[in-house]
Amino acid sequence: LFLHLFVVPFLTMEEVTTFHGLGHLFMTIFLYGFSAFIVAPAITDVSMAALCPGKDECSLAIYLSGFQQAITGVGSLMMMPLVGSLSDKHGRKSLLTLPMTLNILPLATLACSRGTTIFYIYYVLKTFTSIICEGSVLCLALAYVADNVPEGQRASAFGILTGIASCAFVCATLCARFLSTAATFQVATTMAVLSTVYMRLFLPDSIRDNSLAVPIVTSNKLSAALLEDYPGHRNRISRAIRSVREMASFMRSSVP
Repeated sequence: LFLHLFVVPFLTMEEVTTFHGLGHLFMTIFLYGFSAFIVAPAITDVSMAALCPGKDECSLAIYLSGFQQAITGVGSLMMMPLVGSLSDKHGRKSLLTLPMTLNILPLATLACSRGTTIFYIYYVLKTFTSIICEGSVLCLALAYVADNVPEGQRASAFGILTGIASCAFVCATLCARFLSTAATFQVATTMAVLSTVYMRLFLPDSIRDNSLAVPIVTSNKLSAALLEDYPGHRNRISRAIRSVREMASFMRSSVP
């Protein structure tokens, strides 16, 4: 509905034909985004009730949230290059299965109960699963689009994919307004399972051009001054960043 109302009228027939083949990917991202966004309005109340029942303020919840975000951010930074490299080898669909399946676990935990002990179990599961899940689904979806859309139409396809994710955010937020806390996590779990099953059943695997071997970072993309400052890294940054060690080297070389 979103595509037909706001996107299709502005596309050429060639673009409509091309993007029609991405319909299953768009539906997968919508369902996944819906399951992730619908719990956002409720998680604050759940955290307060589990950690500081009967109180209006809870410093413990703030500390735990900050620690979780720090671990998730650092972990995602290290995992994303690995996930991308594995998807080049094993396919986008296979790698999409991992984060989408892991995303079900913390949601299902709070769908069963929201007591203090269960919340800590959720907290641990959410922290470790977010290292893999946070951002990887969208990045793999963008890679899938790049594999299946001609270069001249990729910008439009990326914009549509982002619009689908935003549409999922709006719909999930509106639905959360009319659901109880227990029902919110039950719906989120159901949608997460549905998105994974839908993806496995209907999404065709990505068509990749294995002859392409363009590195993420090449020496001609960096300034000469930077290369002179780090002569020992000249050979390393001329290759694709395929490991955590190379990503760390790239980050160190980026510091002025």
